[in-house]
Amino acid sequence: MIDYMVAFFKSFFQNPSASGTYLAIAIGLAIAFGAVWLAGYRPPLFKRPWLWAVLVSSAFLTLAAISFIQFPLQAWSGQALNHFWSQEILMRWILLTGILSVLLTGLVQEGAKLVPVVVYWWRSGKNIDPKLGLAIGAMAGAGFGIFEAQQSLSGLTWEVVQTGGFWSLAEFWVIFFIVAAHIAFSALAGYGLAKGWGWQFYLIASVLHGLMNYSAYLLLEGLFTTFQLEIYVAVLAVLVTAWALWLRWRRTTATADSAISSP
Repeated sequence: MIDYMVAFFKSFFQNPSASGTYLAIAIGLAIAFGAVWLAGYRPPLFKRPWLWAVLVSSAFLTLAAISFIQFPLQAWSGQALNHFWSQEILMRWILLTGILSVLLTGLVQEGAKLVPVVVYWWRSGKNIDPKLGLAIGAMAGAGFGIFEAQQSLSGLTWEVVQTGGFWSLAEFWVIFFIVAAHIAFSALAGYGLAKGWGWQFYLIASVLHGLMNYSAYLLLEGLFTTFQLEIYVAVLAVLVTAWALWLRWRRTTATADSAISSP
């Protein structure tokens, strides 16, 4: 188990299948995807340059949490279920038993991405503007979203696209919207923390994250086609992003800009 966790962590920094050119393209595309979605939140990156540290630290914190917290919890929960039911029964009821796995994914990843927001909130005397909390959360979500996207994109070489054809290109669509979802989930959690509804919005963000991942089980059971899964992820990402951006812009532009950029 420990060897697997360490290997997964290292895999984000070691990708022998991607040449320097493909890796550079993957990094560039991942950053572009993140920039496109972050633009709507307009985080005050120049007035508050420490937001860049939030972006970077979130990527490593979330990766570490997945490797050393999420994987063990999922393995132990699977062993616990297998203690009461056989593997055949668990697979037969995968749509039910899979709920625990996706919930753990959401709880761990959204918790890890929320750490930089909590640190700033605590250092500020537990009193920050909700729109600033939302912006910090968006940056935290973008950090891991971009990091994960470059890992996925680096595997989409020209040879893979030629072999897989259209469906390989469709991967770009999914990754683009997954980045949006990571940003929006964390933005909501950051907003809720600043409003004094920390655990409520953390649970909402975690459940929404779990809903996105649950689509993999629907695909496994044949209830979704690959195309339907891609549409599902896109619609969920757009709806959650719309909610987060509505919270960001629901006042007048002048008021919102004043609130988020105030010292």
